[in-house]
Amino acid sequence: MRHNGWVFKVILVSLSFLLGGELQAQRASVHATVQPSEILIGEQAVINLKVITPKEKTIHFPVYEKEIIPGIEVIAMLPPDTTIENNVMTLNFRYLITSFDSTLYHVPHIPIFDGKDTILSNSFGLKVTSPQLSDSTLVYLERINKGETDSIDFNQLQLNDIKAIRKAPFVWTDYLWLLWILVGVILLLGLIGLAIYLVLRKKRKGYFFTPPEVLPAHVRAVRELDKLKQEKIWLQGREKEFYSRLTDILRSYIWEREGIQAMEMTSGEILHSIRKVAETDSIYDNLKQILTTADLVKFAKYKPYPDENDLSMVNAYFFVNQTKEEELLPDPKQNGRKAGSANPENEQE
Repeated sequence: MRHNGWVFKVILVSLSFLLGGELQAQRASVHATVQPSEILIGEQAVINLKVITPKEKTIHFPVYEKEIIPGIEVIAMLPPDTTIENNVMTLNFRYLITSFDSTLYHVPHIPIFDGKDTILSNSFGLKVTSPQLSDSTLVYLERINKGETDSIDFNQLQLNDIKAIRKAPFVWTDYLWLLWILVGVILLLGLIGLAIYLVLRKKRKGYFFTPPEVLPAHVRAVRELDKLKQEKIWLQGREKEFYSRLTDILRSYIWEREGIQAMEMTSGEILHSIRKVAETDSIYDNLKQILTTADLVKFAKYKPYPDENDLSMVNAYFFVNQTKEEELLPDPKQNGRKAGSANPENEQE
């Protein structure tokens, strides 16, 4: 029984250590330092709060509008530096401070809030001292303070001349706004130049940009046929690809020329529609030869003879040339009439 009780106590102690370590690992810790720890009146120091916490926690730092404690003024609160490693987040939050009273300040705990608990930092001290004066200067100031003299002898005060004004070091980021102004001026001048160029070009040509050349449907179809003919892919055993491209060229041409939705029709539907608009039987026959051979090659794995491929190519040219839109030529008789009516005095003569 005593042995069992001893084992039970060991287990309880082990659990307490484990639970305590886990709770400690989940709890944020904060450590405060000040650098430098001793300054002259009016000089600046930095208070750094280093917080180590699980990365999922959100830390809230105190905001001081004027003073941390009476006598220590806050000049600025700098943005925190954050690093995360192994699910542990380390934050460094800094306060830029100064003081104008010479004494030894004791800064008590600085609180932070992790969303659940308020955690206090360690306390620290800041020593603020006055500039050291010579012994003779101190003695003379004491005499003035006691009223033993009513005049000021600057030789006894041993005051130094005013030092020359020191130039601040050059930092190029301070002049970054000038660079942005320069870039803006360059862009503005570029836009003005472009606008002037476009206006002048419009006055010369009547438009801002050169419009793309719009070719008639039959011209584009013939160019595509020429390109396919030059490739000669049917001689490379690629008959299926050849007929697919050939029929696509003709389907696209039929849609642009006749307004027939050939790209979405079967070969039979296309031939039925062409029959209605074809002026001669040869137009229908040429297209039928191409579409019939193409269907056999694509769906029945038909192997056409070389002369059949050549015939399909020739019939495609015939079909486009027979159905192309004819250009309207001016009528010389009408031109003559217009010229005569434009000068009626000649007729009277």
